Amino acid sequence: MKLILTHEVGKLGGPGDVVEVKDGYGRNYLIPRGFAIAWTKGGQMQVSTIKRARDSREVHDLGQAREIRSQLEALTVTLPAKAGGGGRLFGSVTAVDVVGAIKDAGGPEVDRRRVDLPGHIKSVGSHQVAVRIHPEVIASLAVEVVASS
Repeated sequence: MKLILTHEVGKLGGPGDVVEVKDGYGRNYLIPRGFAIAWTKGGQMQVSTIKRARDSREVHDLGQAREIRSQLEALTVTLPAKAGGGGRLFGSVTAVDVVGAIKDAGGPEVDRRRVDLPGHIKSVGSHQVAVRIHPEVIASLAVEVVASS
C-alpha cells in the first residue's frame, strides 16, 4: 500500500514522505490515527505543501543543531505539578508540559514530537529527558519536577 505520511513516524519517515507499507499496517494503524493519507495523484500535489511546512520547522544545519543542544543543556528547567503525599503526582508529566517548561525557562522553541520521556514521569524529583534536535544530535535535559501548591 502506498501512503503519504502527514506526521513523523519512527523508523518510517517524516511528513510528506511517500512510503510503501503492508496493507494492514496502513489500513489499521497509520490512516485511522491520521499519520498518513492514501497516495493518489491529487495527494501527490499535497506533498510539496507538507514538505514546505516541514522544512520551515526543521533544523537543517548540524552546527545549528549543536548550538540548540548547548542552549538546552545549559537550562535549568523546573516543572511545577500537583502532587500528593510522598511525592506522587496526580497524573503524569507529558511532552507538552516539558515543552512549556523549556519555553518558560527561556529556552528555544522545541517540537513536542521531538521530546523523548523516560517512561511515565509520575513522581517529584529530577528526571533526564532526551530531545531529538537532528538525526545526529540529541540533547539530554534535566527536568526538575516540583510539587505545586
